[in-house]
Amino acid sequence: MVLKVGTRGSKLALAQAGQLAHQLRQAHQIDVELVPIQTAGDRSSEPIQALEGTGVFVAAVREAVLDGTVDLGVHSLKDLPTAPAEGLNLAAICARADARDAVVARDNLTLGELPAGSRVGTGSPRRISQLNALGLGLEAVQIRGNVDSRLDRVGNSVADGGLDAVLVAYAGLQRLGRADEATEVLDPLQFLPAPGQGALACECRLDDEATAQLLAVFDDPDTRAAVTAERTLLATLEAGCSAPVGALAEVVAGDHGDELWLRAVVGDVSGAPTIRRSATGTPDEAAALGALLAAELLEDGAGQIMASEGVAS
Repeated sequence: MVLKVGTRGSKLALAQAGQLAHQLRQAHQIDVELVPIQTAGDRSSEPIQALEGTGVFVAAVREAVLDGTVDLGVHSLKDLPTAPAEGLNLAAICARADARDAVVARDNLTLGELPAGSRVGTGSPRRISQLNALGLGLEAVQIRGNVDSRLDRVGNSVADGGLDAVLVAYAGLQRLGRADEATEVLDPLQFLPAPGQGALACECRLDDEATAQLLAVFDDPDTRAAVTAERTLLATLEAGCSAPVGALAEVVAGDHGDELWLRAVVGDVSGAPTIRRSATGTPDEAAALGALLAAELLEDGAGQIMASEGVAS
């Protein structure tokens, strides 16, 4: 038996799918083959929010699963649309890596140490809004590209497209073996990650019970509860993965059993206004907790902020 795993063809996507492939081989003593697939998001250099449709980084992989080209697809969970996909089973959400955002800056500087006017690269409205909300006088520069190409721009001259720093997912640096290049890992109390950031989603066909069973051993209940809360919040806000919305849920030990803590932010890319809220429940209440916190954000004006950014549906 050869299990075919579909993945985007970027270096990071191949690295994280390769880690899962290794775990599948070890756990089940089977042959596993990675199948790189180019997605619409990979073919375009446009800003993410300008791309048409949803799931631009996952649609082609999902199609390959559905038509039998591959047995399963591996995705960065933050790229996965919140709406269920017909015919697909989200069979496993792997234990989450570090969900935080990281700074890679010239001269080993942190955000707070960068001089006013420094150029900070990111393609994410969520990151831009929170960067501007810090009030450090830094210039957010829109960039696209893989992690390696982003890091290569740090420290170069402006004429060469150089940047003073970039903001990236810390989990991506870890999976590429470049975590030591982070000059700062951002505290979620100030800078919330994207919903689902740091987690991997494994999808197979709904009628493929054999593959679902192979994946079941990698499903992490705490991670699934956390990302369910985050993604329900995103869905209730009717916001996509390019919206200026950050959220992070964590399962922690409480006095009467496990508790689920959820924090979220909705911000204008200018840095103001910004709405931050938090809520607490139990892991079993993950979806309800996400919906509740989203309702509070909407009551506080989140819908108007997202509408002004052109991201609310």
